[in-house]
Amino acid sequence: MSEALLQHWPEYLMEAGLLGGFMVSACMFATLLEHPRCRVRRSVSSAFVRRALMGLAMGLTAVTLIHSPWGQQSGAHMNPATTLTFFLRGKVAAWDAIFYIAAQFAGAAAGVAVSRIVLRDWVRHESVNHVVTTPGQFGVAVAWIAELAIALGMMFMVLYVSNDALLTPYTGLFAGTLVALYITFEAPLSGMSLNPARSFGSALVARHWRAFWVYLTAPVVGMLLASGAYATLPVHNHVYCAKLDHCNDRRCIFRCEFDRLRQ
Repeated sequence: MSEALLQHWPEYLMEAGLLGGFMVSACMFATLLEHPRCRVRRSVSSAFVRRALMGLAMGLTAVTLIHSPWGQQSGAHMNPATTLTFFLRGKVAAWDAIFYIAAQFAGAAAGVAVSRIVLRDWVRHESVNHVVTTPGQFGVAVAWIAELAIALGMMFMVLYVSNDALLTPYTGLFAGTLVALYITFEAPLSGMSLNPARSFGSALVARHWRAFWVYLTAPVVGMLLASGAYATLPVHNHVYCAKLDHCNDRRCIFRCEFDRLRQ
């Protein structure tokens, strides 16, 4: 434990900072698009259009973070389910996985807390409510299935694209595109979490834990199912590294075989 912490603490802090930044962006854009006193909210009456704008904003946020210097070094998991999946695939050491997951939960909570300090009553308003994720009108069961489905889709894409020699430079772009599409079309079903730490950060600051178990379990199950599905492919089923963006010269702390992919 001490060796991992001493050697890899920069990556742990980067993971916390990346997800914290994602949450600040989510709170800011949700306030602009949903708070009734904001000009954008008054100008755009269509809930679908507002979701599409939110999806675009958060998709671009994801792409920016994944391809940022911090994202290039930490691997930009920003999600305990992603880290757990790569750990079970043998690409992340146990202590690194533990510290990554702890950093992700802490970073998400810190991001929402900072947003509350800066945005004050704006982010606390019921129309924003710290971007808490809750089941939609079809209930908890549908929300759980929807979260599982989007997590499965995201992780399968990450595994396939990041381990393809031609596609791997575009993993972040594919991930951002899915984030945008999920927010636009899936959010009415579950709030579009995809991420236990992301939902935890909002729930903790808002003190709103309704159906939190959905967002704690479904993304994990979905991503593990994606890993299993990827492993059954007749070809192109190897995982070379746990980074989403490995086409750079930043150090890698994982059990990395990326050089084999580039040969």
